[in-house]
Amino acid sequence: MDNKIRLNKFISNSGICSRRDADMHISIGSVKVNGKVVTEMGCKVDLDDEVRFDGARIYPEKKAYVLLNKPKGFSTTDSQSKGKTVMDLVSNATKSRIKPVGRLGRNSTGLLLFTNDELIMNKFVNSKKGVARLFYIELDKNLKAEHLKQIKEGFKIDGKLISVEEISYVVNSTKKEIGLSIKNTGNTIIRTIFDHFKYDIIRLDCVKIGGLTKKDIPRGHWKNLTELEVSSLKML
Repeated sequence: MDNKIRLNKFISNSGICSRRDADMHISIGSVKVNGKVVTEMGCKVDLDDEVRFDGARIYPEKKAYVLLNKPKGFSTTDSQSKGKTVMDLVSNATKSRIKPVGRLGRNSTGLLLFTNDELIMNKFVNSKKGVARLFYIELDKNLKAEHLKQIKEGFKIDGKLISVEEISYVVNSTKKEIGLSIKNTGNTIIRTIFDHFKYDIIRLDCVKIGGLTKKDIPRGHWKNLTELEVSSLKML
């Protein structure tokens, strides 16, 4: 079976522009295939080829944005070889090839975003200008006020500065329960922080990504983002 399609159709299918406009962008050298500029009209590419438009990788399908409320017991990977993965939970969400943005540990819960939009992915990778994620954290013992202050102000581990956006005790609860906001894409930094101060994390739940919340998404379920929600992510 021939998986090759015309490059202008590949670009059009990605939602960037029409085929006619794609031809124009190809002709002026705005498109690369597998690292090489292609200006040939009628060029055919494989669906798995790396096609970049103005530097950003594009995919031959519509952009998709899926928000999952992750339960325990699922690893965050797009590989099919590690038992139960989050990909199993969103397999029916879209026909587009989406990937998880950032990570949640197997026993962590809460919001996880999936997309094939590289521009959105890149926003999360940027730890200074990226998208903040808010976590609810339950520790094995009360967090000392001095440790809360150190985390809030930033501290160094092995010479590397560790900083968070915000941290506070959960209102009307014990001092074991913490709200913490970070822009880092993984949750390993959270475990690094509390390991440093000799606390064990009993529960880790992502409750907010940018302006996105768990409203109307039961645990283990997902939803496709609205145009307004996608726009708000892009503007962050």
